[in-house]
Amino acid sequence: MGVSGRAILAQIVDGNSDPQAMAELAKGRLRLKLSQLQQALAGRVQPQQRFMLAQMLAHIDFLDEALQQCSAEIEVRMHPFEQDLERLCTIPGIKRKTAQLLRAEIGADMSRFPTHKHLASWAGLCPGNHESAGKPYSGKTRKGSCWLRAGLVEAAKAAGRTRTTYLGTHYRRLVARQGSKKASVAVAHTILVIAYHLLKHKTTYQELAANYFDQQDKERISRRLTKRLEQLGYQVSLEPQPTPSTPA
Repeated sequence: MGVSGRAILAQIVDGNSDPQAMAELAKGRLRLKLSQLQQALAGRVQPQQRFMLAQMLAHIDFLDEALQQCSAEIEVRMHPFEQDLERLCTIPGIKRKTAQLLRAEIGADMSRFPTHKHLASWAGLCPGNHESAGKPYSGKTRKGSCWLRAGLVEAAKAAGRTRTTYLGTHYRRLVARQGSKKASVAVAHTILVIAYHLLKHKTTYQELAANYFDQQDKERISRRLTKRLEQLGYQVSLEPQPTPSTPA
């Protein structure tokens, strides 16, 4: 339903059967495939097919208009909470629509959740508790708000594509060991915890940077890499890098 496709469909509904003329309506990168487009548009369209196509396009236009009206109404009702939306939008992966979803599902009164753990449990984004004979097993998350969960998982995937953020590094560390689905839910949980503190303390997100985990586990990473190099036959000697002097 891009601009080119919609213009071509409108011509088919109007009775145009010239594939070359309809192919010329293509815009952008689609013009690189004019010959293939002409071949695809060559054929016969019966009157009943044009009628059904017109009905489907009209229904799509109706839905688009309804969505625009709903979006406009949401903007009006969210106007008193503009500061909360701006705070939430400072989180990587969170855009305005997701911020509106968070605000609508969670609310702004964080006093109903004594801690972020209570919020994560209510939302169904905390690990389940599965233990048998004293041995803990992997537990599934319980059912919570399906709308909130879907929005946060989508935001987690968007944050996972960033390269210079804490959330992006957090996602890539988890996806290597647990897969994309579990990593997305884990990062969604982290985003929910961040949102809780932003709304409760009326502050903005402070980026920890992509090297946060390296700085936290500096000694462990050094030992692991040193051991790996020694296994490859190298003799390793580590010396701290001198701190550059500040000019007077």
